[in-house]
Amino acid sequence: MKRRHFLTQSISYAGAVSLTPFPYHKFISDKKKFANDVVELGNTGIKLTRLAMGTGTRGVNGASNQTRRMGIKGLGDFLHFAYDEGVLFWDSADQYGTHPHLKEALKRVPREDVTILTKTHATTEKEMKADLDRFRKEIGTDYLDMVLLHAIKDRNWPKRKAPAMDVMSRAREDGIIRAHGISCHSLAALETAAETEWVQVDLARFNPTGARMDAEMPVVRKVLQKMKAAGKGIIGMKVLGAGSLADRIDECLQFQLAHEFIDCFTIGQETVEEFYDLQERIPKASVRG
Repeated sequence: MKRRHFLTQSISYAGAVSLTPFPYHKFISDKKKFANDVVELGNTGIKLTRLAMGTGTRGVNGASNQTRRMGIKGLGDFLHFAYDEGVLFWDSADQYGTHPHLKEALKRVPREDVTILTKTHATTEKEMKADLDRFRKEIGTDYLDMVLLHAIKDRNWPKRKAPAMDVMSRAREDGIIRAHGISCHSLAALETAAETEWVQVDLARFNPTGARMDAEMPVVRKVLQKMKAAGKGIIGMKVLGAGSLADRIDECLQFQLAHEFIDCFTIGQETVEEFYDLQERIPKASVRG
């Protein structure tokens, strides 16, 4: 797949310079890290690339920037392109409406070569069973690598979501999903997730300034360290603060890469320029002193 097929416009965030001093030397790694490094996700046994192809930028009501901008064929081509470049982790959700786009990419990408994450708002047993059947049909796969409860805010979510969680547990035993977990959107939900054995994977908002996070960064970091100690897989999101830190990309990347409890992270990309920019920035950021 040729680069010229994807050249659409210059990246929206490249070239900006941060005005805030950042102590790069405190976050330097002892070796370069790359977007296509294969890493292990907690104790799940799942191996995936350090960077995920996020498909849900401003994703709501079954659409996202990626779907609106590229359409099914275009986003399918973009995911295929990323696969050819060694980035093998696809982050989707029912809320984003991107399942058909993943199906398009799977026409040319071996299913077993990529890791697919999706998310559900199901609460009841009936809803969860229906979602698992529908999701697999929409994506065109017999199994899903990870399914997460999506955008959870309340502290007592295990009680409210128990019927759906039971279905997900049985689905994992039956090989329909490989791991289950949660996407947290409040500190209360995150703290409960850290205490809940059922959570195998957590999608956590994490960046150096606390932008669009569940609490101030040191507070969230402490909870995530607890999760990691319990063997949970942690995927970072809101790495660039949902775009609010677009002038501090190198800082955000180095911050993410320096925290070993972050197994991998997802960033929404809309052009090949953004993709190549991240491929170049990530290894440089990992060892910048």
